[in-house]
Amino acid sequence: MPLFQRKKPPPSEDLPDDDDTQNKSKNRKKPSGKAKWSCVDSCCWFIGCVCLTWWFLLFLYNAMPASFPQYVTEAITGPLPDPPGVKLKKEGLRAKHPVVFIPGIVTGGLELWEGKQCADGLFRKRLWGGTFGEVYKRPLCWVEHMSLDNETGLDPAGIRIRAVSGLVAADYFAPGYFVWAVLIANLAHIGYEEKNMYMAAYDWRLSFQNTEVRDQTLSRMKSNIELMVSTNGGKKAVIVPHSMGVLYFLHFMKWVEAPAPMGGGGGPDWCAKHIKAVMNIGGPFLGVPKAVAGLFSAEAKDVAVARAIAPGFLDTDIFRLQTLQHVMRMTRTWDSTMSMIPKGGDTIWGGLDWSPEKGHICSGKKKSSNKTRGEAGENSVSKTKPVNYGRIISFGKDVAEAAPSEIENIDFRGAVKGQSIPNNTCRDVWTEYHDMGIGGIKAIAEYKVYTADAVIDLLHYVAPKMMARGAAHFSYGIADDLDDPKYEHHRHWSNPLETKLPNAPEMEIYSLYGVGIPTERSYIYKLNQSPDSCIPFHIFTSAHEEDKESCLKAGVYNVDGDETVPVLSAGFMCAKAWRGKTRFNPSGIKTYIREYNHSPPANLLEGRGTQSGAHVDIMGNFALIEDIMRVATGGNGSDLGHDQVHSGIFEWSERIDLKL
Repeated sequence: MPLFQRKKPPPSEDLPDDDDTQNKSKNRKKPSGKAKWSCVDSCCWFIGCVCLTWWFLLFLYNAMPASFPQYVTEAITGPLPDPPGVKLKKEGLRAKHPVVFIPGIVTGGLELWEGKQCADGLFRKRLWGGTFGEVYKRPLCWVEHMSLDNETGLDPAGIRIRAVSGLVAADYFAPGYFVWAVLIANLAHIGYEEKNMYMAAYDWRLSFQNTEVRDQTLSRMKSNIELMVSTNGGKKAVIVPHSMGVLYFLHFMKWVEAPAPMGGGGGPDWCAKHIKAVMNIGGPFLGVPKAVAGLFSAEAKDVAVARAIAPGFLDTDIFRLQTLQHVMRMTRTWDSTMSMIPKGGDTIWGGLDWSPEKGHICSGKKKSSNKTRGEAGENSVSKTKPVNYGRIISFGKDVAEAAPSEIENIDFRGAVKGQSIPNNTCRDVWTEYHDMGIGGIKAIAEYKVYTADAVIDLLHYVAPKMMARGAAHFSYGIADDLDDPKYEHHRHWSNPLETKLPNAPEMEIYSLYGVGIPTERSYIYKLNQSPDSCIPFHIFTSAHEEDKESCLKAGVYNVDGDETVPVLSAGFMCAKAWRGKTRFNPSGIKTYIREYNHSPPANLLEGRGTQSGAHVDIMGNFALIEDIMRVATGGNGSDLGHDQVHSGIFEWSERIDLKL
């Protein structure tokens, strides 16, 4: 008998079955196991982490001393120079001449005074400028209110949007994005305040004459300048327009001296009595090619690149977005955009086989010379293909580069506009392309190349209603005889090639602008075959050259400028047409060119920089601000050192055969 015996199992009825055992073991394991992680949990944790990080960074920002960013910047780049206001105050300069600011297109705030039901709760809230919150909350309502009447160019029925008044109208375009704020702050250092500074805000969507018809803006500007001059001991005003504000003030100088009712009735010596100097910043005196692209296809270089990255998104009918169609419909009601169509035709901008900027090199190398009149502006020779800048629009890269004799044009002007565009959904966002039809669209592409003269005819063909409104307010030619009575009409007043400067020999005119940034000059287009698109023409972004010296990037030929206004437009009038006594400047008003080489900020802590030459960022350029302040405190062009030129503007101007 074995010493150890196996113990018998208990009776079967006392033992749990296998299923019960498994269930009990599962129940025992559940409390110690981890709960399943759901997608909702992940989202909540992610949102929580973002919020926690945001609040932590916000706490650090508020706890950080105000001087800390400056300390870090100085540690990286060295000591920062004094702002111009501090510098000139140390020199003993004080406020002297009253200063008038004239904002440009899109930089001035607009607020709602009357609107449709969809705009309830927005009374006197900014629809343009500020946070642009309504663009995201109710985009179609916003577009409806920002658009003007397509027939009159004035307010649509039941809608009133007006310019914000005061210095706050354009000190900041959006929170943190300054326009005039830096200049205003520096002027305040030497004693300026609202009694001797005035922001001549206006509704920049309207034609210049209509700002007077609807809002009496020109009359109020005249009254304010007269008041400031009289209350400052008779000291004449210094006018500082920016961008389209330059053209607006050109119009004002003719309006204020013209007899009523078309003009302000100030008499032929009003400007001589009230204006010391006009310091134009980034002035598109002769228009900008970018305006052509905007009106023709609702795009510019950046929009075209975005469209290439996300094909179809901006103009597709999915979700009824149709972004570019809405932009085109809205902006084509803004008559002011037509003020910046290139002026002077082929005489100024070049033809099929020539352009003033011929030989320009887009190497991006920083220029350091300070040339005066008569010195060469482009000494190096480009190894790349010569650019035909005079061909503002070319359909195809081969056409843009072809010899003039190889281009076979089929004239579009007499083409019959054929059947409608096949995409019927485009009717939801009406543009004048609906009335052209397939036949008219093909005729435009078959013409192949458009110079500045042909561009005007092109816009009349593709947008006849828009251009009919524009023709009542703007003109784009060159006057043969400036004494012809027809040039007394207000449509010519913003074109410097069709008007005379006022009889004010003691007045000075400055052209201040940035250089060293590739700026749009001409475009390569293609016919858009997509049935989903309501805009039949696109910039051909695939037309590109990798050569660093090439001026062709993403379907756009670039030239020197401030990223918006080419040097030719900003500088030609002061370099040649107004230089000395000419038929455009019979009293011999002194003109000066001050160019500012673009230098981007060295690091993020510098913000938009203090040496920028970009079209809007130049408003924070310390050198430009100092020049303005020296003139406002009694200086003149000699005190600034006369001309300061880094581009080839004098050489390019000499190539233009214009009767002076």
